[in-house]
Amino acid sequence: MLNHSFAHIPSVGRTTERKIWNSGIRTMDDFLESPPEYFSLNKQKKIVDNIHLSKERIRSKDTRYFYDNLPSKEHWRIFKEYRDATAYIDIETTGLGDPGDIITTIALYDGKNVKYYINGKNLDDFKKDIQQYAVLVTYNGKTFDIPFIERYFGMHISHSQIDLRYILKSLGYSGGLKSCERQLGIGRTGSLADVDGFFAVLLWNDYKRKGNKKSLETLLSYNIEDVLNLEYLMIEAYNRKLSEVPFELESLSIPSTPENPFDIDPTTVNRIKTLIVSDFGEPIHT
Repeated sequence: MLNHSFAHIPSVGRTTERKIWNSGIRTMDDFLESPPEYFSLNKQKKIVDNIHLSKERIRSKDTRYFYDNLPSKEHWRIFKEYRDATAYIDIETTGLGDPGDIITTIALYDGKNVKYYINGKNLDDFKKDIQQYAVLVTYNGKTFDIPFIERYFGMHISHSQIDLRYILKSLGYSGGLKSCERQLGIGRTGSLADVDGFFAVLLWNDYKRKGNKKSLETLLSYNIEDVLNLEYLMIEAYNRKLSEVPFELESLSIPSTPENPFDIDPTTVNRIKTLIVSDFGEPIHT
């Protein structure tokens, strides 16, 4: 999509970009071959210079150039060209970011391999591993995951970011991650459907207090399922955004989802649902 884009070029913007498209110029190469006559010679030269710069930045895998210059609603455009440098990430925490809240687990999927990080075991490895990627795909990551990671590790995340919460909302899909999954036909079933962010905290507490490995494995299964589904949602959103472009472009195929290395333990889920007692002596049901 980037080779069809002009909105990142200074003084062009989305309105002028559509005017360029409607004049029959669909790619940057088309513009180089025949700059529109309705632009002044001076503006033609500026756009041509920026096209040469853009093509070089694509070749050099410089995601930040397009991330910094495209309107935020158009960040989805960088996905195809930099897909091999993209990581889908999701974190689980003990709270929303109050003092004392911690990251319990992190799941990372790069389209090929699943990695997971556990507090007290290998969580710090995430800081090094994340540097292998240029683009991060999240759901609500700009508001929650990325700021939490930066505060917790005392690091700066300089990666280009595609937050699916906003892209899917622009397509008419809103709500939490699970809600968007259901709306797009990949709703979770069985015991996995019973696990949410609040329940993930209970699983972590059960693991830490009782040493229950099944609770940790259930938490990791839930966390990893999030990032595996992010790939599906990213490709689906990308294809649907392509359909808004006023000419036909080849969509991306959705690959088969790799197997989650962990399983939800229904016995653990049911036990926590029915046996955890609140301060008022009533069972907590999620």
